[in-house]
Amino acid sequence: MQLEEKLRTGGFVVFGEMEPPKGADFSRFLKNASLVKGRIDALVVPEMANAVMKACSLAGCAFLQSRGFETIMQACCRDRNRLALQADILGASALGVSAVMAVPGEDIVFGDHPRAREVKDLDIHQLLAMLQTLAQGRDLSDVELEGTPPSLLVGSVFNAGASGGALDMELEALEKKIGLGVRFIVTSPVFDEKRLEVLLKRIDTSKVSVIPTVLLLKSAGMARYIDRNIRHISIPAETIQAIQKAGDKAWECVRTAAGLVSSIREMGFAGVSISTVGWEGKLPWILDAVRS
Repeated sequence: MQLEEKLRTGGFVVFGEMEPPKGADFSRFLKNASLVKGRIDALVVPEMANAVMKACSLAGCAFLQSRGFETIMQACCRDRNRLALQADILGASALGVSAVMAVPGEDIVFGDHPRAREVKDLDIHQLLAMLQTLAQGRDLSDVELEGTPPSLLVGSVFNAGASGGALDMELEALEKKIGLGVRFIVTSPVFDEKRLEVLLKRIDTSKVSVIPTVLLLKSAGMARYIDRNIRHISIPAETIQAIQKAGDKAWECVRTAAGLVSSIREMGFAGVSISTVGWEGKLPWILDAVRS
């Protein structure tokens, strides 16, 4: 796996988040992915991000993997029990998807099916332990798997905006995740270089590859809403003002994201994950702006 080798040797990796459709037509999904083919190291396919029902991560990854893309599947505690999670991992491995990112999943009440029931049969650490068990050739009932066990590159998430005691708890949880085989972590969106500096000081990057997330803003209004309402994410006032004053606001949002990508590379992180939340067609713009 090229991604695993690049992480092992210290290369700077670039992930692009690619949302699967709310439907069975994957043509636009493939078109957006094709715009960045050969320019990024892996496509992260979310598992119903923000608890909004869409095609599953496994299907999206298998679809792209069969067309020559390296992908990262999300395994989510929120929606599946231990039977389904194990089945998904084995199926993904058989289809060539070996990079798995364990995520807890956002609260279902914020999504488009608020009356749905959360599963949460396994918590995030139990899910990671399950991935280890499968990679060792056994299932959670200690039954031996048939054939070669799945070879998995395991990642998880990290709340980069936590501070004080919450950050201490996040770091303690990270140590446990590393002990359960996590090789890389993708952070929550970061807009402030000072917050990035905190991560470098507090996380032992010799133990785990740290991949900060750069979120492409769409407007000053979106930026203000996130800053005021999304816990643990803060956006500098000057960033919001620059978007508000810009003649071409979309380009200013792209330029802001590209600047963060460049800073993350210069600071020595293992890579970056770029999230465009529905603006996947603008992912090449960000990559172009980083190079210019």
